[in-house]
Amino acid sequence: MANLSDILNSINKKTTFISEEEINLDYTPFIINKGMSYFIDTIMFANEMNLHSETPKYAQYRFYYHALNKKSRFSKWHKKNELKDIDIIKEYYNYSDTKAEQALALLNDEQIEEIRNRLFKGGKK
Repeated sequence: MANLSDILNSINKKTTFISEEEINLDYTPFIINKGMSYFIDTIMFANEMNLHSETPKYAQYRFYYHALNKKSRFSKWHKKNELKDIDIIKEYYNYSDTKAEQALALLNDEQIEEIRNRLFKGGKK
């Protein structure tokens, strides 16, 4: 079984060529395209694969494998920041994530503490 790092290493470092059966089981085009979009020399290839998302998984893998030069590519994946008080704002005002982030920017610490106290349901803290 090939995992994400095996597939990316195969494409980038040309370590091994993964079989069609393993690719069809383990290859997730969206994730691979996202991984390829972090680098200046691979972003256009990722865009091309996004445009042709109906292409079979093994064909996408072969495209990346043969089109990209051998190179060590590593980047930390972007993750969304977790805001500390976003959940209480969402519950109190019944807001979505986006609206809660906007509201959180407008509220001061005293107002957030007041909301936290109003939502407190009892029990141990």
